[in-house]
Amino acid sequence: MPVVGMVGGGQLARMTAAAAVGLGVTFLVLSESDKESAALVTHDVTVGSHRSLSDVSAFAAECDVITFDHEHVPGPILAKLESEGVLVRPGSGALRYTQDKLAMRERLTALGVPCPRFAPVASLADVAAFAGGTWPVVLKAVSGGYDGRGVWVCESTGELEEVLAHGIPLMAEEFVPFQRELAALVARSPSGQGAAYPVVQTVQVDGICREVIAPAPGLSQDTAVEAEAMALKIAAELGVTGLLAVELFETSHGGLLVNELAMRPHNSGHWTIEGARTSQFEQHLRAVLDLPLGSCAPPEGTFTVMANLLGGTDPDVFDRYIHVMAADPAVKVHFYGKEVRVGRKIGHVTIVGGPEDDVAEVRDRARRAASYLRWGTEDRD
Repeated sequence: MPVVGMVGGGQLARMTAAAAVGLGVTFLVLSESDKESAALVTHDVTVGSHRSLSDVSAFAAECDVITFDHEHVPGPILAKLESEGVLVRPGSGALRYTQDKLAMRERLTALGVPCPRFAPVASLADVAAFAGGTWPVVLKAVSGGYDGRGVWVCESTGELEEVLAHGIPLMAEEFVPFQRELAALVARSPSGQGAAYPVVQTVQVDGICREVIAPAPGLSQDTAVEAEAMALKIAAELGVTGLLAVELFETSHGGLLVNELAMRPHNSGHWTIEGARTSQFEQHLRAVLDLPLGSCAPPEGTFTVMANLLGGTDPDVFDRYIHVMAADPAVKVHFYGKEVRVGRKIGHVTIVGGPEDDVAEVRDRARRAASYLRWGTEDRD
């Protein structure tokens, strides 16, 4: 059986390891420490740095193919491995567009993919020329940002100066007054097969995804098809192997704009563990191994709500876990084995609804379960 190695020991690797068991695939993890999320549940763990060529190279030598649970492996390391014949999926050429937001914007614009207006900036004068007196202005770190980090919505010159003082490469984007945020998750294999999950609605708070509803409520069939086709086009044009998540803005005039890309299992796809015929984690493994892709469809007549579980002030969640299981037996709780810290993602809850269920009511149940696990009360966010 093939050996898949995943660089990164976070919760995405942890959940991919579970999918590998069902496929009969040997799954190895390169983790920063033996205390990371995946390392706690995976037998074959190598402790090493994703920034070390020798560590990544030695790890890759044990694998038939390597893939990733984050985008932070330096491009030169990946290019070196590829030059030595290592199967890197997705490859360095594709991953560049998740590591460099400016390159991503330029490439997508060249492909005719709709994006917010953008420009590289290095000074107040650059930002002023871009903004033309229109506030707010969004500044983004060209590399390294995630979960709201590296993104600043600036309302004044003073706020701009604070961000520019960081001394990092930046780009400016127009502030988009979107109606809601969507995500299109697709898979693509080396042989060119593609598959698309239903487009979902994501709810962000302080830059962190807090909730996913699949499929997105009230989304027109035409817009759903447009989003799926856009994501499949991007995957093909960028040469993606594995999963591609395309985060989107749905604007007031009905158009879609691409916000971000991720080439790995994604928070917007956690619902697929219970809510789709093939989970995103199994699908990613199928894709990087060039196996036939699985069905992305939900069981007939179902929808799914996923709520992220953030850490609260009390690290002892077991008693609260029992309460949630007893109060709503339909709730599925996934813990990531992470130390509890306020605001840190430590798990998620999922509820699958049927034709007789109301989306708003299921959303409320998921929110209350996540709130109780975090705070011990159902009435907090």
